[in-house]
Amino acid sequence: MYTPDYVKKDPYLLPFAKTITGRLRRAFSKEKALSGPAGSLLSFAMGHHHYGLHHAGNEWVMREWAPNATKIYLLGDFNAWQPQDAYAFQSTGNGNWEIRVSLDALHHEDLFRLRMCWKDGSGDRIPAWANRVVQDPQTHIFNAQVWAPSHPYEWKHPIPPVSGPPIIYEAHAGMATEDYRVGTWEEFRLNVLPRIADAGYNTIQLMAVQEHPFYGSFGYHVSSFFAPSSRFGTPEELKALIDDAHGRGIRVIMDIVHSHAVKNEVEGISRYDGSHYQFFHDGQRGDHPAWDSRCFDYGKDQVLHFLLSNCRYWLEEFRFDGFRFDGITSMLYHDHGLGTDFVSYDQYFNTNQDEDAIAYLYLANKLIHTYRPTALTIAEDMSGMPGLAAPESLGGLGFDYRLAMGVPDYWIRTIKEKKVEFWHVGDIFYRLKGKRDEEKTVHYAESHDQALVGDKSIIFWLMDKDMYDDMHKERQNLVVDNGMALHKMIRLITMATAGNGYLNFMGNEFGHPEWIDFPNAHNNWSYHYARRQWSLVDNQQLKYHYLADFDKAMVLLFRDHALLGKPHIDLYLEHISDQVLVFGRGGCVFVFNFSPFRSYTDAPVRVPEGTYSVVLNTDSATFGGNGRLDEEMMYTASRTADKEGSGKMMLYIPSLSAFVLKQC
Repeated sequence: MYTPDYVKKDPYLLPFAKTITGRLRRAFSKEKALSGPAGSLLSFAMGHHHYGLHHAGNEWVMREWAPNATKIYLLGDFNAWQPQDAYAFQSTGNGNWEIRVSLDALHHEDLFRLRMCWKDGSGDRIPAWANRVVQDPQTHIFNAQVWAPSHPYEWKHPIPPVSGPPIIYEAHAGMATEDYRVGTWEEFRLNVLPRIADAGYNTIQLMAVQEHPFYGSFGYHVSSFFAPSSRFGTPEELKALIDDAHGRGIRVIMDIVHSHAVKNEVEGISRYDGSHYQFFHDGQRGDHPAWDSRCFDYGKDQVLHFLLSNCRYWLEEFRFDGFRFDGITSMLYHDHGLGTDFVSYDQYFNTNQDEDAIAYLYLANKLIHTYRPTALTIAEDMSGMPGLAAPESLGGLGFDYRLAMGVPDYWIRTIKEKKVEFWHVGDIFYRLKGKRDEEKTVHYAESHDQALVGDKSIIFWLMDKDMYDDMHKERQNLVVDNGMALHKMIRLITMATAGNGYLNFMGNEFGHPEWIDFPNAHNNWSYHYARRQWSLVDNQQLKYHYLADFDKAMVLLFRDHALLGKPHIDLYLEHISDQVLVFGRGGCVFVFNFSPFRSYTDAPVRVPEGTYSVVLNTDSATFGGNGRLDEEMMYTASRTADKEGSGKMMLYIPSLSAFVLKQC
């Protein structure tokens, strides 16, 4: 019996080898069936070239899959938005429908929708394959829009090569402006992209790309899977943003939502052809109990066609460099992982797993990496299912990385529940460092999730109300000083222990105050908390720029020395009561003192013998620290007699600080 390599390396997985292998065989079988005798997944995932609205010679052709429909009409200004036989679709079999109209019937930017009819009912629908959807600012009604500009976007820059492990800047174009409104792709390109490039990040993760009716959903209640959200601008403006990023050597990935869909019926694909089960499970299983949304039926070939084509579409049409797959845990388990703590292996291998969804995730990764071998895929999974981010070559499902979702949870829990003088450096190190050997992980201290209303960002947990009044350089406040020190230390140790990738959410690098809350009835539709206050970090009289300057120096250190590509981490010193931690990675020595009260003089530390210099210091005055460490000093680790290659050096380690030494 075939057993995946990652299973062979973990004796605790061997009892589940049959189940794991069975899932892979199921995925292999599905791939073979979808590809056909002479085809491939690439040729299968071409639905966006067939369905939807397209030019076909001297006419328009539009195709839809709606097996429960009895009639479909095209509606627009051309027929006063009323069903007419001249604009009726014709059935072409197997649930497929088609209409052909003259080129004069539709023009660039014309609005249209469908009237879907079924037995005992009918309703207006936005086409499932629409690539442009707009909302009327007065009536708030959504319609599909013909998008056929006379001068399509011409790409200026090649797709950049992979420049090391991903250092990701998670961003939302709408809230990237300081104004009290929704920002645009173009404003992001002109105003925010240069900041990201200057800060050293090599990857941007764009949120809320797919069209979503409710702005406050953060883009996670998707209605039109093939349409970039028009509230941020035009498709050409999104392409220009990606193109500009590519010209700067920055790759752009998008949050892709294939774990569920919005329940909206007119704007979305719920009950699209009058049935509840066209794209989704029928009955209770088709409704997500926590998200108030619809759950895809991954066992249907037509659903796989829709979702796999969607993956290819964004890579092909917009040149995205990959995806962060949202809500993977919800896909993997019939109960969506709700209320499960996932503390034993048997919770991953039982009848609770959706094996159709597991097969889909394998197929999606296979397709994406076949279309573009350098594409990046990241799984947002909090369950930790083994094999999810193991390479296909080892028998895994093929994600390049998984988000280390336990890390930000650990930080928030630690900050909330323990005073810093009781932080356990050994627990911090092993919690952050732990991961499966065959998987790469993306570390982060906080993402957008940790800053949503109802919680607080890390900087707010550390400083609370003091940051409102005492972030000016002329004000002295111990809470603010300690909060800034810990903000830098938390980020440094999170990145230093990362399993090959790192992520930061827009603005958190400079300690953006408060939380995120989108306009809604509960806040009187205010944009106050749905924006980024760049003026804070630009104001040299405030302390925010210290945090941003440190973040930039940290990112550049890791990039310049390719530290995230060096997976081996050596523990040199773990002193629990002193709260001192020292470890090495890629020729660098990372020294942490989490004690807020005690500095240590002539602290002996065993490291590889050699001469070292300081390359980063959280306590530097340049970064708003106290400047207690002599950064010009050279440190020598003299050879010890008991171990060849080992040396010992004496260090001054200031309280509540961290620094990095690099071997000369």
